[in-house]
Amino acid sequence: MKITKSKVEALTIPAFGSTLHWDDDLPGFGVRVWASGKRSYIVQDRAKGKERRVTIGQHGKPLNETETLTADKARKMAMGLISSFSEGVDPVDEKKRKETITVTLDDVADVYLKERKTKKGGELTPRTKADIQRHIDYSFADWKEKPVASITRDMCSERFSELSEKGPTQANQAFRILRSLLNFAREAYRPGGIPILLENPVAVLSGKKMWNPNNARNGRIPLDKVGASWNLLQDRRTSEAVLASSKTGADIVLFLLLTGCRWSEAAQLTWPQVKFEGATFHLPDPKNHLPVTFPMSAPLIEMLVARKGKKIKGNPYVFNARNKEGKKYLDNAAPTMEKISKIAGMHLTPHDLRRTFISIGIKLKIEMWKLKLLTNHVIQDDVTITNYTEKSDLTYLSGEAEQIAAWIMEQGKIAAGANIIPLREVAA
Repeated sequence: MKITKSKVEALTIPAFGSTLHWDDDLPGFGVRVWASGKRSYIVQDRAKGKERRVTIGQHGKPLNETETLTADKARKMAMGLISSFSEGVDPVDEKKRKETITVTLDDVADVYLKERKTKKGGELTPRTKADIQRHIDYSFADWKEKPVASITRDMCSERFSELSEKGPTQANQAFRILRSLLNFAREAYRPGGIPILLENPVAVLSGKKMWNPNNARNGRIPLDKVGASWNLLQDRRTSEAVLASSKTGADIVLFLLLTGCRWSEAAQLTWPQVKFEGATFHLPDPKNHLPVTFPMSAPLIEMLVARKGKKIKGNPYVFNARNKEGKKYLDNAAPTMEKISKIAGMHLTPHDLRRTFISIGIKLKIEMWKLKLLTNHVIQDDVTITNYTEKSDLTYLSGEAEQIAAWIMEQGKIAAGANIIPLREVAA
């Protein structure tokens, strides 16, 4: 039959399922009648060697505010689709492409955070996820709802320059994250085998040699300021005028200063990992994924015992807190670090306390390999240490941990008394 309005409406409704009726004048154009009474216009043809069936729409349904889908309109639309088929265009792929071309940067980030794995097949670390989300929310806040396909090289170049004026290191980090997200999008969204991004626009930074130099950070508390910093931490920990959250901030900073730990390792430390009887704390999954047990010095134990008395029921974290994201552990100690920075005369981050720990150890002439083990650095350049030294249980370095803690406390006493001068400095 030739498909017309009257003939379509006169077609018999099947008792169940559906029936197909093809047009005699336009091969591939048809109408499908369902048991529900619904009638849909379709086109069937081959594209790129594949049999494709595309639904044009339902008979009598609105196309827009003024038109409804009729047999004549469906025929014209079918002719256009059949022409596309003959030119090798796959309407199914084109439909998918139109859907994926609207995928936003925020959409990509959501999928990336759920699906992306580390090189070893594990989940991204909480710190990595937090960095990604932070840059999406701040560095690229006005790009979140933009389709990733609309992000251009010029946009990247201009935004990178803006961010670099505020902080070169953070600008580099922001665009490395963006580069990873867009590379992920190129692989994840490929309708018809064609990526929605033909190139990663972040490549402009390499092409124009815009990346900021990666200057190694060397921030640390000057050794002559360690005592004053220690005293500040003690004051904030014990003062009744200080908020509980700030006291927790002082405790975790003191923990970092006495151990050289990374922030994430300290923040996510739980009470089952702390063993007062053996004077140790254990990290089951540190940055290098090698479980390790560390010794605890006397002042560290004293602080943790005091914290144990403030333990919140149902919260396993040593440095407990509740924030807007619902985390039960402290996610920053900004107020305390600002005060430590003021004493040091420079902006310091929690990671700078690791360098401070090592600097103290060097001053005390503790061997570098011991300091690297105590700060959980990977040692690859010494066969003896790599293959023959115990690296999972560092309790044999308890003497070195006590030595560093004792020196810090001594500096605190010196800083507290204006007339106290270390004898060895007088002799020098």
